[in-house]
Amino acid sequence: MGRDAALTVEQLAAEAGLPTSTIRMYQTRGLLHPPRREGRTARYDSSHVERLGLVNRLQQRGFSLPAIAELIAARDLGARVGDVLGLTGQGGPDDWVPVGMRELRALVSVRDLRPQLFRRASRMGLIRWERGKPFVRRWAMDSGTAMTGMAMPPREILDAFERLRVQTDRIAADFVDVFERVIWPRLADQAGSDDQLDRVRALLVELTETAQGVVAGALRDSIRDSAETFARKHNLLPEDRPPAWAGHTVPVLAERLEGAAAHPDEPADADIDRFLAEADAEETP
Repeated sequence: MGRDAALTVEQLAAEAGLPTSTIRMYQTRGLLHPPRREGRTARYDSSHVERLGLVNRLQQRGFSLPAIAELIAARDLGARVGDVLGLTGQGGPDDWVPVGMRELRALVSVRDLRPQLFRRASRMGLIRWERGKPFVRRWAMDSGTAMTGMAMPPREILDAFERLRVQTDRIAADFVDVFERVIWPRLADQAGSDDQLDRVRALLVELTETAQGVVAGALRDSIRDSAETFARKHNLLPEDRPPAWAGHTVPVLAERLEGAAAHPDEPADADIDRFLAEADAEETP
């Protein structure tokens, strides 16, 4: 497709495999640059198709729409495409990345690095095994490194994640319930519509973004309140000024295995034992 191609919004949507409502939503959020105007008709070209492909790739890497908008703005100001896509630096938070013994020992002491730890982390979905090698989500690696730096034992970290996952499952079920009760009935009445599946997908993407923002904001408030309660309990707060607690966003859900197949293997005891034995052999002079 040439740069001077003139596509209507319907043609652009068909080319990108998206509903027109998503195209308009991307424009509103600054993810898609404005089209050329011919009278009252908007005309799009190959640059818009390329931009939609970039947005899709970044979503698959685990970036939220607001984060993608910032990355695109940075690229438009001169950042390299590879940097924006995470090809030359750190990628998306939900990428599955291979982990070696060196990285594991930065997370877990030699004393705690046992097969049962691998089994539990695998059952919890924190580790995936491909061809006898472990893969870990980047956000899990980063979070685990941070908590290890605070001298938290691995068992405590896994216990905390297990409790957290119960809560996040409940939150997800609540949002899905809202979708099913409020939004789905309107879509179900349009069962014969050609773009029904695309509309459902677009609405689920938007609901995910909304849910992420709500959960992140509520979590920041809860952490702020809990931290202040803790500080008051231990007489850590100054009397003349309020504390300033910084908040952090949470990762979105997506999956991408770097150098691995789409369907992970079930970790066998032999895989874990072999991985540990090979790692020990590599470090033996």
